[in-house]
Amino acid sequence: MNPRLFCLFAAISLTTFSQAQTADPKPLVEKALSAVGGKDKLLKNFRIKEIFHFGSTPEPAEGKKRSTRESILSQPDKWWINKKERGAEPAKDDVRAWSLDLLVDEKSKFEIIPDLTDEGKNCAGLRVSGSVTPAMSFYFDKETSLLHRLDWRGDFYRFSEWKEHDGLKYASKTIIFKVKDGKPWFFHEVTELERLSKLPEGLAKP
Repeated sequence: MNPRLFCLFAAISLTTFSQAQTADPKPLVEKALSAVGGKDKLLKNFRIKEIFHFGSTPEPAEGKKRSTRESILSQPDKWWINKKERGAEPAKDDVRAWSLDLLVDEKSKFEIIPDLTDEGKNCAGLRVSGSVTPAMSFYFDKETSLLHRLDWRGDFYRFSEWKEHDGLKYASKTIIFKVKDGKPWFFHEVTELERLSKLPEGLAKP
């Protein structure tokens, strides 16, 4: 590459990154919350039924079946399966991400990051830290303001098949990929979701 062109490209890239860092993240956060129904509609106590499998293809490998699971969750850090709390588990932060609970955590710090085009969707980028470690990179579809992609801990997640429950929009399907090679390794679907006014009796405490 011509040295002058390289310097120009580097200068433009640096300027774009600098502008992203200094932009106000509040409007993006507010758009994302509004797109799913508003802050007051976010999940607190809820029940979900799931179906999932590990592998690189949408269908399980020959001779394998999908797993099913029913869980009770209470944001920000409780998750019971068969009335037993899971304890320390990164998947709890995954749920806080796709449910957008991290966007309303008082400990969360927000930073605008460069836009991303993924699967033909133009996405606005937001980094969330303070309430989750390591920081997460959220990418919201610019047309809908719904969460399209999440990058975290060497993986990236794609969300699809949006549904609605009690005034809340949520992505019912998730595929997790490895950043290093872009290959999928986990397919997940929320088949049922129920908002709970209170937690059921008999749940074991951690």
